[in-house]
Amino acid sequence: MADIREHLKHEPLVFDGGMGTYYAQKTNTRGKGVELANLQSPDVVAGIHTEYLHAGAQAIKTNTFAANRIVYQGDDELVAQIIRAGWALAARAAEPFGAYVFADIGPVIGLPPRDIAAEYRFLADTFLSCGSTHFLFETNSSAEGLTETAAYIKAACPYAFVQISFTALPGGYTRDGFFAEDLVRAVAESGQVDAVGFNCVNGVRQMKELLHHVKSVSLPLALMPNAGHPMVVDGRTFYESAPEYFAETLAALVQDGVSILGGCCGTTPAHIRALCTALGTQGTVTADVQAVAEQEPVIQAESPFFAALRDGRKVIAVELDPPETGHAEKFLRGARELREAGVDAITIADNPVARARMDAAMLAARVHRELGIEPIPHMTCRDRNLNAIKSILLGLSAEGIHNMIAITGDPIPTAERDEVKSVYQFNSRKLSAFIKSLGEHGDVLPFHVFGALNINAKHFPSQIGLAKKKLEAGMTGFFTQPVLSERAKENLRTAREELGDALIMGGLMPVVSERNARFMESEIAGIHVEERIINAYHGLDREAAEELAVRLSLEIAHDIEPYIDGYYIITPFSRTPLVARIVAELLKR
Repeated sequence: MADIREHLKHEPLVFDGGMGTYYAQKTNTRGKGVELANLQSPDVVAGIHTEYLHAGAQAIKTNTFAANRIVYQGDDELVAQIIRAGWALAARAAEPFGAYVFADIGPVIGLPPRDIAAEYRFLADTFLSCGSTHFLFETNSSAEGLTETAAYIKAACPYAFVQISFTALPGGYTRDGFFAEDLVRAVAESGQVDAVGFNCVNGVRQMKELLHHVKSVSLPLALMPNAGHPMVVDGRTFYESAPEYFAETLAALVQDGVSILGGCCGTTPAHIRALCTALGTQGTVTADVQAVAEQEPVIQAESPFFAALRDGRKVIAVELDPPETGHAEKFLRGARELREAGVDAITIADNPVARARMDAAMLAARVHRELGIEPIPHMTCRDRNLNAIKSILLGLSAEGIHNMIAITGDPIPTAERDEVKSVYQFNSRKLSAFIKSLGEHGDVLPFHVFGALNINAKHFPSQIGLAKKKLEAGMTGFFTQPVLSERAKENLRTAREELGDALIMGGLMPVVSERNARFMESEIAGIHVEERIINAYHGLDREAAEELAVRLSLEIAHDIEPYIDGYYIITPFSRTPLVARIVAELLKR
């Protein structure tokens, strides 16, 4: 086996993918405690290693991510057995392929700094006794104990290769409050580490953003993204990024200095095989970057939007993402432009894809007061308990805001394996019931609560069943995911038949480019863009693509008109002029 440093001088190094999530997929389990499979199901673990190697992985990680005495309650011998078995399984699988084996060590959490370093030394000693010369400390949110442990390993084995990988939330900071780029630079400058990088939490596009801040680091850079953003179904976490999209986008980052590539949660042998195929090709996926008021305050005694919807007029609501900073002027300019175009309401997302933005309820109050247009804030169940939600509802009631969309909310991608650790005290059904009960008791003005309806779901009957439960919980109707396929149109027709008098706002989302379409198809949970639409954008410049976006949106609006009570247009990249054109055409009908 060639020295790994020499390998990296000549070509990128390809790692395997997400052992925990792939094990869960193969065994139909949640994957918790997957390290025990080294002792209880060694053939399955060995088989997974072999699948990744056949897919083209040149380095594999031992199945030991959470094998430490914190997770396994101080049982030294059990942890040592798991590590020794995990090392042996990976080493045997790798030998015929001439692949590198990395001792995989996840973060040690919940200990004082001195004890964290001691635990890392224990784990390092166990791996060193197995003959390990390659170490991966991954999914870290701080640098606590890492450089000390790297120095400890190098003292015991001078030619050891130590790689440290951090995980950052969207926005670039870790759950411990550090900026990830500062952590990468700190360990890179320690002189004890051979490679640095990022893994977990983010899909490829978000991880590309992290990369731009650390290009000047002199060590080899590693990226191991998740397979897109996670989606939780029946308590299990799924990742739906297409292998080809993942591979082509990640492979293109070799041009930006990445020399170690692989996958984290949700990545399977298919993702690694596609990555090996894509390496050396061109084609970086980029996303367009997102794009005041003087009127007297308007306090409505009732909701004109809801009254028009209930009376049968095809109302138009447009969604705008709130700002990522504390400056709302651009958002308000866009909302004003939409008001002047004839929009009936502005819906405001609540931290979409779990990325912190301006609070939707507070922004809704400002829109209502300053622009006189009805806002419909989204309210998620994520990271708020009942007290926090009640406080927000009391404020919205005081502002005269009558409509809202209650949703469970996107899970925060987590470094804690494939489990979601966000705060979910209840789901959208319980939230709706809670909101309705506040109105019934006179604590707030009665709200019209809407829910989300995923008309892109492959198994739509389950969505219909869930929608009926939402209606029973007090919801009035639904805002659907965007219609960008024949399947979605058919599901919308079914929803109209099955959901009786429920009010349905049919989703429209203008596609602005081929890249935009492929990104939505691969990385946005709940959206399906059929290949016919994707291909229609091939080779178009921005102007031509916008013309096509208007035409397709109007065609879809015409097709779904019999099944809906209003239109719900989702604004791409803050392009309010584009949406205003579509609104103007809809109002001519």
